Amino acid sequence: MTENKQYKSGFVTLIGRPNVGKSTLMNQLIGQKIAITSNKPQTTRNRIQTVLTTDEGQIVFVDTPGIHKAKNKLGTYMVNVAERTLNEVDVVLWLVEPSTFIGAGEQHIAEQLKKVHTPVILVINKVDKVKREELLPCIAKYKDIYDFAEIVPVCARNGENTDELVKVILQYLPYGPQFYDEDTVTDQPERQIVAELIREKALHSLNEEIPHGIAVVIDQMKFRRGQKGTIADIDATIICERDSHKGIIIGKQGSMLKKIGSTARFEIERMLDCKVNLKLWVKVKKDWRDSEFLMRNFGYREEE
Repeated sequence: MTENKQYKSGFVTLIGRPNVGKSTLMNQLIGQKIAITSNKPQTTRNRIQTVLTTDEGQIVFVDTPGIHKAKNKLGTYMVNVAERTLNEVDVVLWLVEPSTFIGAGEQHIAEQLKKVHTPVILVINKVDKVKREELLPCIAKYKDIYDFAEIVPVCARNGENTDELVKVILQYLPYGPQFYDEDTVTDQPERQIVAELIREKALHSLNEEIPHGIAVVIDQMKFRRGQKGTIADIDATIICERDSHKGIIIGKQGSMLKKIGSTARFEIERMLDCKVNLKLWVKVKKDWRDSEFLMRNFGYREEE
């Protein structure tokens, strides 16, 4: 491929403590629902690649799991993936909330960033929550702990200033070819996105009742022609860690599982653009987050 001196293209990663709005920002920039969003931290587990194509260039976003201190094998895997990604991309976006308090989590990220040579853009999210004049002390505090290439305030939820962020990212990308067709939005296999959507709906519906130790496995996904167009038959299993969790996920007379199924089906139909017949089961696999075999089985592979 010959390099186009007018066209920019490259890889960008989003980092930040769990819950700062990385997935929301990604969905806002791409304009489609790809990364799952939840008010529980650490919902993003695999490196979701999403692609934003404009007339000026193509930005390939690699969403890493949050950088945090690992507590178990799944945690260690997530931290390794996150830290390795920082050196493989053209730009790092560090997403923070507008606060003058810089906690241990942020200090830990700043320390990690000092080991990489990639330009870092500080993105201050949730600016709708503070007054303009409160932003300046926050910016000053962050400037003290790291030498940022740029600092951009945004509101991922309503899209405020996200166009500006795209322009700033493009400035730091190298000139180069389009890596993906214009209409490519993600390279995640559909099955994986479907599993993530079901997991998101389960986390939303269960709210605080279950820690985020659930995984979703797609047992089968088949497409067939119906009288009114394509139908996707999807069988999926929600994996939890305890028998007591299984009861909560199923709910009284299956009511919770039904709720998860119907909200997930709605989103999956929107994404696949066809009718979906979704069947859900629940299984208990004790301590799956500490079993390498089970983690591989659920799609978390170290080499990715």
